[in-house]
Amino acid sequence: MIKRIYIWLSALVCLVACRPVNPSSYRGMPKEYKTAYQQIYGHCYDSLPDLAVVSLDLYSEGLELNKDKRIIGTGYNLFLSDIFVPDSLLEEGEYASFPSDSLPKSFTFLRGRDYEGTPHGMYILNIENDKVIHIQVLDSGRFVYSNDSLLFTLYYRNVYGGKVTYSCSYTGPLIPWLKR
Repeated sequence: MIKRIYIWLSALVCLVACRPVNPSSYRGMPKEYKTAYQQIYGHCYDSLPDLAVVSLDLYSEGLELNKDKRIIGTGYNLFLSDIFVPDSLLEEGEYASFPSDSLPKSFTFLRGRDYEGTPHGMYILNIENDKVIHIQVLDSGRFVYSNDSLLFTLYYRNVYGGKVTYSCSYTGPLIPWLKR
């Protein structure tokens, strides 16, 4: 009888252990960013003459740029490259990542990609004591820019392959990258 109880308990433990863990969000990343830089590239793609390119570089509390524009401190850096705009500045409106099999349009931006360990497009760096300890590539998302405010809804894949939602915001001016 005792052997059956042990077998039953072992089977129960195995069943519980096999249940997939699917967290709804990653709680370590910040909900609010404190500083945002706007990098303006202008009409840099010959194949897209009507669209200018802007990037956003956001920093959580604890991170800043030194005089050489190197990141120092501990925190998170959210970076979105290749945001396609009709003018040469980020315009107010709603932006969405475009599918990888289509061309960009106004108010779209490049999805995140990992090229052999090098992130491109949209990603978050987790930095501790001036060193990158983790990179999270974001595979799609959207954001709204209105009245010096950014509201993001971004998505990435967790270690189990599940789609995770990451929501965050920034309120304040977008600092031109060339000025300090």
